[in-house]
Amino acid sequence: MNMTQNNSAFMQDEDLLYTILADLKRTVREYTTATTESSCPSIRQLFTQLTNETLTMQGELFNLMKQLNMYSTSSSALRQDIDKQIQDAKNTMQKTNQFVSQKLSSIGNGSYNPSFHIPEQPNIHQNHTLN
Repeated sequence: MNMTQNNSAFMQDEDLLYTILADLKRTVREYTTATTESSCPSIRQLFTQLTNETLTMQGELFNLMKQLNMYSTSSSALRQDIDKQIQDAKNTMQKTNQFVSQKLSSIGNGSYNPSFHIPEQPNIHQNHTLN
């Protein structure tokens, strides 16, 4: 049995790529959790970098699979649905910032100036797919 037949016997290329794609998604979630739970700035920066690199890898693999017709998207997200989700996230962040600011003011720690904001989304296609 040659190497190609042996690899095919183990797992079809499409199945293998799906497995890798799923593992990359899982890894991103774990790195994100590690980032948010880290109290050490250098460790937090390391996990942020790992998260970004893994997201890039996941995106490249998804695009490759899509080009090879190995990944079909089940549904499209309408731009208005995406815009609503973004607006909801912005509202939640604003309420959270107000709450934290009020609590810090009430204990005498001065004002709270959050450094996080949700960036504006570029004007892109009407329908978007989620992978």
